[in-house]
Amino acid sequence: MPLTDLMAAVQTEVCTATDRDSVLLAAARLLACRQANAEQIHHNLRERETLGSTAIGHGIAIPHGRAPALESPRGALLKLETPVDFGGDEPVDLVFAIAVPAHYTHQHLMLLSELAELFSEPAIRDALRAAEDADALRAIIDVPPPASAA
Repeated sequence: MPLTDLMAAVQTEVCTATDRDSVLLAAARLLACRQANAEQIHHNLRERETLGSTAIGHGIAIPHGRAPALESPRGALLKLETPVDFGGDEPVDLVFAIAVPAHYTHQHLMLLSELAELFSEPAIRDALRAAEDADALRAIIDVPPPASAA
């Protein structure tokens, strides 16, 4: 199932953040919308990280959190210029953060599973790491450019 079927919006960015918290803040800014502001999303992403690292291996992390006012999930793909420690076995340089509505349970798990499957492909990881800008990242994961911050 394409990510566009699972998310209202996916933003992409090549990011200069140098630690986990600044990565989460950058992701929260990309995930923010009228229904959930960056501060709330950042808090929720940080809170989830305290439960355990969202690093899944191969230099990938999938931080995620709930935002009660969201009507549908939102995603943010960040390519880090410098890998950061995410509390896993190896530094992370690719991050796909998600914010989901509070009522999402099964859908949240489906989304995490879809992302883990996407990142299990070495060719996808290599292409993302070679991408030079946000548009190239977006093209690799096959999502259209955002229309506007909904």
